[in-house]
Amino acid sequence: MIIVISGPGGVGKGTAVARLVAADPRLRLSRSWTTRPPRPHESADHYVFAGRTDFEERIAAGGFLEWAEFQGHLYGTPVPDVAAQRAPDSDLVLEIDVQGAAQVRQRFPDALLLFIDAPSRDAQRRRLVGRGDDPDAVERRLAIADREAAAGHELGAHVVINDDLDDTVVELLRRIDGARPG
Repeated sequence: MIIVISGPGGVGKGTAVARLVAADPRLRLSRSWTTRPPRPHESADHYVFAGRTDFEERIAAGGFLEWAEFQGHLYGTPVPDVAAQRAPDSDLVLEIDVQGAAQVRQRFPDALLLFIDAPSRDAQRRRLVGRGDDPDAVERRLAIADREAAAGHELGAHVVINDDLDDTVVELLRRIDGARPG
C-alpha cells in the first residue's frame, strides 16, 4: 500500500512521520529530493539535497513518481526509491505536499491519503518560528496553508489535527491499519 502524508509546513508532519515509521516496522519511508538548502539542525538523511540542474535532469529522465515546485524550490519522490521500498510485506510512506499527493492519486488511485494540520494557524506560526524558518518564509507558508487544507479535502484525504503528537501518531496508525487488506 502507498500511504501519502501531506499538510502545510509547520504542522508537525516530519515529526509525526518519524514516530509513525518507528512504531510500525511494516512502514518504509521514501526519501524525497529537494533543491532547497538544509534547515539549521536538519538531518542530512531527511532529503537528498540536490542542485537544480541535477533535479531537472532527473525530471526529464522520468525519475520522479511526483514532483512539484514550492516557494522556488523543487521537491520530488524518486521512482527508484519507490520501486525498492514496495516490498509485499511493507507499506510505503510518502511525506509530500498536496500537489504531489494529487499526482500520486492519479497514478495510484488506491493510495491512502492522510492530511495533517495544526489546530490553528497561530499554532502553526509558533512551530514554523520554533524550527528556525525566517519571517518571510513563515508568512508565505501561512498564506497558502488554507489553500493546502482545501486541496487535501478535495482529494478526499483523511484529516488529522496534530494537537497532541502521541494522539496524532495513534490516529495515523489507526487509519493505516483500517486501510490494510485483510
